[in-house]
Amino acid sequence: MNWKQRIQKDLSQLRLGEGDHVLVHASLNSLGKFSDRAKIVVSSLLDLLGPGGTLLMPALSYQTVTPDNPIFDLAKTPACVGALPEFFRTFPGVQRSMHPTHSVCAIGKLSDYFLSEHLLDDTPCGPHSPFAKLPEVHGKILFLGCGTRPNTSMHAVEERIKPPYLLGARVNYTLKDQTGRKMSKSYFTHDFAGFEQRYERLEGLLGSDSCQKGKVLQAASVLMDARSLWEKGTLQLKKDPYFFVDRKGS
Repeated sequence: MNWKQRIQKDLSQLRLGEGDHVLVHASLNSLGKFSDRAKIVVSSLLDLLGPGGTLLMPALSYQTVTPDNPIFDLAKTPACVGALPEFFRTFPGVQRSMHPTHSVCAIGKLSDYFLSEHLLDDTPCGPHSPFAKLPEVHGKILFLGCGTRPNTSMHAVEERIKPPYLLGARVNYTLKDQTGRKMSKSYFTHDFAGFEQRYERLEGLLGSDSCQKGKVLQAASVLMDARSLWEKGTLQLKKDPYFFVDRKGS
Protein backbone atom coordinates (compact mmCIF):
# COMPACT_ATOMS: atom_id res chain seq x y z
CA MET A 1 0.00 0.00 0.00
CA ASN A 2 1.50 3.36 -1.05
CA TRP A 3 1.31 6.66 0.85
CA LYS A 4 -1.76 7.83 -1.03
CA GLN A 5 -3.67 4.62 -0.39
CA ARG A 6 -2.75 4.72 3.31
CA ILE A 7 -3.91 8.32 3.65
CA GLN A 8 -7.21 7.60 1.90
CA LYS A 9 -7.82 4.54 4.05
CA ASP A 10 -7.23 6.55 7.23
CA LEU A 11 -9.43 9.42 6.04
CA SER A 12 -12.21 6.98 5.15
CA GLN A 13 -12.08 5.58 8.68
CA LEU A 14 -12.70 9.13 9.92
CA ARG A 15 -15.84 9.09 7.72
CA LEU A 16 -14.58 11.49 5.08
CA GLY A 17 -15.67 10.40 1.64
CA GLU A 18 -16.93 11.05 -1.86
CA GLY A 19 -18.98 14.20 -2.31
CA ASP A 20 -17.93 15.80 0.98
CA HIS A 21 -17.07 19.49 1.25
CA VAL A 22 -14.19 19.77 3.71
CA LEU A 23 -12.05 22.57 5.14
CA VAL A 24 -8.60 21.30 6.14
CA HIS A 25 -6.26 22.55 8.87
CA ALA A 26 -2.98 20.63 8.95
CA SER A 27 0.54 20.16 10.21
CA LEU A 28 2.49 18.43 7.46
CA ASN A 29 5.31 17.41 9.80
CA SER A 30 2.89 15.46 11.98
CA LEU A 31 2.14 13.05 9.14
CA GLY A 32 5.70 11.76 9.01
CA LYS A 33 8.59 12.25 6.64
CA PHE A 34 8.24 11.19 3.00
CA SER A 35 8.86 12.82 -0.36
CA ASP A 36 6.30 15.18 -1.92
CA ARG A 37 4.14 15.18 1.21
CA ALA A 38 2.03 18.22 0.31
CA LYS A 39 1.36 16.98 -3.23
CA ILE A 40 0.42 13.50 -2.02
CA VAL A 41 -1.90 14.81 0.70
CA VAL A 42 -3.74 17.15 -1.69
CA SER A 43 -3.99 14.45 -4.35
CA SER A 44 -5.28 11.94 -1.79
CA LEU A 45 -7.97 14.33 -0.61
CA LEU A 46 -9.10 15.31 -4.10
CA ASP A 47 -9.37 11.72 -5.28
CA LEU A 48 -11.27 10.73 -2.15
CA LEU A 49 -13.76 13.62 -2.44
CA GLY A 50 -14.30 13.05 -6.16
CA PRO A 51 -15.88 15.48 -8.65
CA GLY A 52 -18.88 16.09 -6.40
CA GLY A 53 -16.82 17.29 -3.44
CA THR A 54 -14.94 20.46 -2.56
CA LEU A 55 -11.55 20.83 -0.86
CA LEU A 56 -10.92 24.06 1.05
CA MET A 57 -7.96 25.34 3.06
CA PRO A 58 -7.45 28.63 4.91
CA ALA A 59 -4.97 30.96 3.19
CA LEU A 60 -4.75 33.42 6.08
CA SER A 61 -2.28 36.27 5.67
CA TYR A 62 -2.66 38.29 8.87
CA GLN A 63 1.07 38.06 9.64
CA THR A 64 2.09 39.87 6.46
CA VAL A 65 -0.98 41.98 5.65
CA THR A 66 -1.10 44.24 8.68
CA PRO A 67 -2.23 47.78 9.57
CA ASP A 68 1.37 48.84 8.81
CA ASN A 69 1.38 46.95 5.48
CA PRO A 70 -2.29 46.88 4.40
CA ILE A 71 -1.79 45.50 0.88
CA PHE A 72 -3.27 42.18 -0.29
CA ASP A 73 -2.52 40.63 -3.67
CA LEU A 74 -4.90 37.76 -4.45
CA ALA A 75 -2.35 35.99 -6.65
CA LYS A 76 0.85 36.65 -4.73
CA THR A 77 0.26 37.18 -1.01
CA PRO A 78 1.40 33.98 0.72
CA ALA A 79 -0.54 32.05 3.35
CA CYS A 80 0.96 32.23 6.83
CA VAL A 81 -0.66 29.13 8.34
CA GLY A 82 1.64 26.33 7.25
CA ALA A 83 3.26 24.54 4.35
CA LEU A 84 0.17 22.65 3.15
CA PRO A 85 -2.12 25.71 2.71
CA GLU A 86 0.70 27.56 0.93
CA PHE A 87 1.25 24.61 -1.42
CA PHE A 88 -2.49 24.36 -2.03
CA ARG A 89 -2.73 28.09 -2.79
CA THR A 90 -0.63 27.61 -5.94
CA PHE A 91 -2.05 24.18 -6.90
CA PRO A 92 -3.49 24.09 -10.45
CA GLY A 93 -7.19 24.96 -10.57
CA VAL A 94 -7.36 26.34 -7.03
CA GLN A 95 -9.26 29.61 -6.49
CA ARG A 96 -8.95 32.06 -3.59
CA SER A 97 -11.50 34.27 -1.89
CA MET A 98 -10.91 38.01 -1.74
CA HIS A 99 -10.07 38.99 1.83
CA PRO A 100 -6.92 40.74 3.08
CA THR A 101 -6.31 38.61 6.18
CA HIS A 102 -8.70 35.62 6.18
CA SER A 103 -8.93 34.37 2.61
CA VAL A 104 -9.72 30.74 1.79
CA CYS A 105 -8.62 28.61 -1.17
CA ALA A 106 -10.81 25.94 -2.76
CA ILE A 107 -11.13 23.54 -5.65
CA GLY A 108 -14.11 21.40 -6.53
CA LYS A 109 -17.83 21.46 -7.21
CA LEU A 110 -18.84 24.29 -4.84
CA SER A 111 -15.74 26.49 -5.08
CA ASP A 112 -17.66 29.46 -6.48
CA TYR A 113 -20.37 29.11 -3.84
CA PHE A 114 -17.83 29.20 -1.03
CA LEU A 115 -15.50 31.89 -2.35
CA SER A 116 -17.33 34.36 -4.57
CA GLU A 117 -19.05 36.49 -1.93
CA HIS A 118 -16.33 36.81 0.72
CA LEU A 119 -15.58 40.31 -0.56
CA LEU A 120 -19.02 41.44 0.66
CA ASP A 121 -18.01 41.06 4.33
CA ASP A 122 -16.29 43.82 6.31
CA THR A 123 -15.03 41.43 9.01
CA PRO A 124 -12.69 38.42 8.71
CA CYS A 125 -15.28 35.63 8.94
CA GLY A 126 -18.63 37.22 8.22
CA PRO A 127 -21.86 35.68 6.88
CA HIS A 128 -20.57 35.62 3.28
CA SER A 129 -17.29 33.91 4.19
CA PRO A 130 -16.52 30.27 3.34
CA PHE A 131 -16.42 29.55 7.08
CA ALA A 132 -20.04 30.66 7.48
CA LYS A 133 -21.20 28.85 4.34
CA LEU A 134 -19.70 25.47 5.24
CA PRO A 135 -22.50 24.40 7.64
CA GLU A 136 -25.16 25.33 5.08
CA VAL A 137 -24.05 22.44 2.83
CA HIS A 138 -23.36 19.94 5.62
CA GLY A 139 -19.62 20.55 5.29
CA LYS A 140 -16.87 19.12 7.46
CA ILE A 141 -13.68 20.39 9.09
CA LEU A 142 -10.58 18.20 9.16
CA PHE A 143 -7.70 18.74 11.57
CA LEU A 144 -4.61 16.79 10.49
CA GLY A 145 -2.11 16.60 13.33
CA CYS A 146 -2.56 20.21 14.44
CA GLY A 147 -5.08 19.77 17.25
CA THR A 148 -8.41 21.55 17.16
CA ARG A 149 -7.32 24.87 18.64
CA PRO A 150 -6.59 26.46 15.20
CA ASN A 151 -10.29 26.41 14.29
CA THR A 152 -10.98 29.48 12.14
CA SER A 153 -14.63 28.48 11.76
CA MET A 154 -15.13 29.39 15.41
CA HIS A 155 -14.31 32.99 14.53
CA ALA A 156 -17.37 32.96 12.28
CA VAL A 157 -19.47 31.68 15.18
CA GLU A 158 -18.02 34.41 17.40
CA GLU A 159 -18.81 37.07 14.83
CA ARG A 160 -22.42 35.94 14.91
CA ILE A 161 -22.64 36.22 18.72
CA LYS A 162 -20.18 39.13 19.12
CA PRO A 163 -18.49 38.36 22.48
CA PRO A 164 -16.82 41.41 24.06
CA TYR A 165 -13.22 40.43 23.22
CA LEU A 166 -13.59 39.86 19.48
CA LEU A 167 -13.47 42.94 17.26
CA GLY A 168 -10.76 45.57 17.10
CA ALA A 169 -10.17 48.66 15.00
CA ARG A 170 -11.15 49.31 11.41
CA VAL A 171 -8.30 49.21 8.92
CA ASN A 172 -8.25 50.42 5.30
CA TYR A 173 -6.74 47.83 2.95
CA THR A 174 -5.70 47.87 -0.69
CA LEU A 175 -6.84 44.72 -2.52
CA LYS A 176 -5.51 43.56 -5.88
CA ASP A 177 -7.43 40.91 -7.86
CA GLN A 178 -6.02 38.33 -10.26
CA THR A 179 -6.17 40.78 -13.16
CA GLY A 180 -4.14 43.39 -11.26
CA ARG A 181 -7.13 45.67 -10.64
CA LYS A 182 -6.90 47.49 -7.30
CA MET A 183 -9.60 48.54 -4.88
CA SER A 184 -9.74 49.91 -1.34
CA LYS A 185 -11.91 48.56 1.42
CA SER A 186 -12.27 49.06 5.17
CA TYR A 187 -12.51 46.06 7.51
CA PHE A 188 -12.97 45.48 11.19
CA THR A 189 -10.09 43.38 12.51
CA HIS A 190 -10.06 40.70 15.19
CA ASP A 191 -8.40 41.81 18.40
CA PHE A 192 -8.14 39.14 21.15
CA ALA A 193 -5.84 41.47 23.12
CA GLY A 194 -5.24 39.89 26.54
CA PHE A 195 -6.96 36.62 25.58
CA GLU A 196 -5.83 33.17 24.47
CA GLN A 197 -8.05 31.18 22.11
CA ARG A 198 -9.18 27.78 23.41
CA TYR A 199 -11.27 26.27 20.63
CA GLU A 200 -10.23 22.73 21.53
CA ARG A 201 -12.95 22.96 24.19
CA LEU A 202 -15.46 22.43 21.43
CA GLU A 203 -14.51 18.74 21.34
CA GLY A 204 -16.15 18.25 24.72
CA LEU A 205 -19.42 19.67 23.38
CA LEU A 206 -19.67 17.42 20.32
CA GLY A 207 -20.84 13.82 20.36
CA SER A 208 -19.06 10.99 18.55
CA ASP A 209 -21.54 11.27 15.67
CA SER A 210 -20.26 14.77 14.84
CA CYS A 211 -16.62 14.53 15.97
CA GLN A 212 -14.57 11.54 14.82
CA LYS A 213 -11.01 10.99 16.03
CA GLY A 214 -8.26 8.80 14.66
CA LYS A 215 -4.90 8.83 12.97
CA VAL A 216 -3.94 9.77 9.42
CA LEU A 217 -0.53 8.17 9.03
CA GLN A 218 1.26 9.39 12.18
CA ALA A 219 -0.97 12.43 12.71
CA ALA A 220 -3.63 12.46 15.43
CA SER A 221 -6.61 13.80 13.50
CA VAL A 222 -10.17 14.99 14.06
CA LEU A 223 -13.10 15.37 11.66
CA MET A 224 -15.91 17.69 12.79
CA ASP A 225 -19.35 18.29 11.35
CA ALA A 226 -19.56 22.01 10.57
CA ARG A 227 -23.28 22.33 11.33
CA SER A 228 -22.87 20.71 14.75
CA LEU A 229 -19.93 23.00 15.44
CA TRP A 230 -22.10 26.01 14.72
CA GLU A 231 -25.04 24.78 16.77
CA LYS A 232 -23.03 23.76 19.84
CA GLY A 233 -20.64 26.69 19.60
CA THR A 234 -23.47 29.20 19.31
CA LEU A 235 -25.36 27.76 22.28
CA GLN A 236 -22.24 27.77 24.45
CA LEU A 237 -21.28 31.34 23.57
CA LYS A 238 -24.79 32.51 24.41
CA LYS A 239 -24.44 30.86 27.83
CA ASP A 240 -20.88 32.04 28.45
CA PRO A 241 -19.32 34.56 26.02
CA TYR A 242 -15.84 33.79 27.41
CA PHE A 243 -16.06 29.99 27.16
CA PHE A 244 -13.65 29.70 24.22
CA VAL A 245 -10.96 32.04 25.57
CA ASP A 246 -8.75 32.38 28.64
CA ARG A 247 -7.41 35.62 29.97
CA LYS A 248 -3.65 35.65 29.49
CA GLY A 249 -1.81 35.25 32.75
CA SER A 250 -4.82 33.75 34.54
